[in-house]
Amino acid sequence: MNWAAISFDWNQVRAFLATAEEGSFSGAARVLKTSQPTIGRQISELEQTLGVTLVERSTRRPTLTEAGRDLLDHVRAMGDAASLISMSATAHSEAVSGVVTVTATDLMSARALPGLLAPLRDSTPGLRVNILASNDLQNILKREADIAIRHVRPDQPELIARHVGDFRAGLYASRTYLDRAGRPQTPREVADHAFIGNPDPVRLMAPMHNLGIPLRPENFVMTSENGVVVWELMRAHLGITVLPEALCAADPALERVLPELPPFQFPIWLVTHRELQTSRRIRIVFDQLARGVRAMDMVIT
Repeated sequence: MNWAAISFDWNQVRAFLATAEEGSFSGAARVLKTSQPTIGRQISELEQTLGVTLVERSTRRPTLTEAGRDLLDHVRAMGDAASLISMSATAHSEAVSGVVTVTATDLMSARALPGLLAPLRDSTPGLRVNILASNDLQNILKREADIAIRHVRPDQPELIARHVGDFRAGLYASRTYLDRAGRPQTPREVADHAFIGNPDPVRLMAPMHNLGIPLRPENFVMTSENGVVVWELMRAHLGITVLPEALCAADPALERVLPELPPFQFPIWLVTHRELQTSRRIRIVFDQLARGVRAMDMVIT
C-alpha cells in the first residue's frame, strides 16, 4: 500500500482512535462531543479510504480487526504528536499553571509516577503536580483528585476513562531469598515457599491454583494493604509476591520466579472528570500520563 498517496482526514482518525480507546461508538461520541452516527460514518469513510475493515460491528460492542489493531499504534502516535503540538503551542501562547492532583496506588505512585511525570518539568514548568497515593476508587467522584490511574474501568457517566495498556505481572522474589530458600523448578514447588501479599490471601490463591500452584493461607507469612510495604518486605528477603514486570525487571536485586509461567494481566485506565474537556492543565497531565504508560517497557498496548 502506498501510504504516502493517502490523504487522511484527521476527524476520521480521531473517531477511530476514540472508539478503540473508549470501547464503543457511544463512548467515542461522548469524548469527541459529537453523535454516535457521526462516529460510525467517519470510521466507515476511513475504512473506505484505506481499503480495509478496521472495526467489526456487533450488537454488543465494536471490536478491532487485525488491520485495526495494526493501525492503532500508528494512530496513537499521530494522537500523541497532535497532543505534543498542542502542548507546545499552549506553553508558548499562555502560561499554564496551577495544581493537578494525580492519584494512583501507593506502589505506582512511588515507583512509576516520578518518571512518568518528570517531562512536565521541562515542557510546562508552571504546573504543579500533587500525587495522592490511594487505592480508593471514589476519590475522583469526591473531587479529591483530577486524574486517577486505576485497574478497573469506572461506570459513572460523569467520568472519562481511557484504557492505555495492560500491565503484565509475575512472581518475584529477591535473589538473596531464592539463594537461601531455593529456586522452585515446578509450579508445585512454588507452594513450598513463603509468600508476601494482601491481608486477604484468598484473592491471590485462586489464580495461583489455576496455574497449578496450591497455595494455602499459611504460605502468607507477611501481609499488608500497602503496596510499597509489600515491595520492601520482598526486598527484605522475606518471600515471593506478585508484582508488575515493568516495575521489577530493571532491579538487579530481584528475580522472576518460574518465568515460563503465563503472566497475570491487569488493565491500566486513566480516569478523570469532564473538566478534562475545558482545563488545559488537566489535559496536559492526562496526555503525558497516557504517553508515558504506553512507553513503559513490558506494558501491553
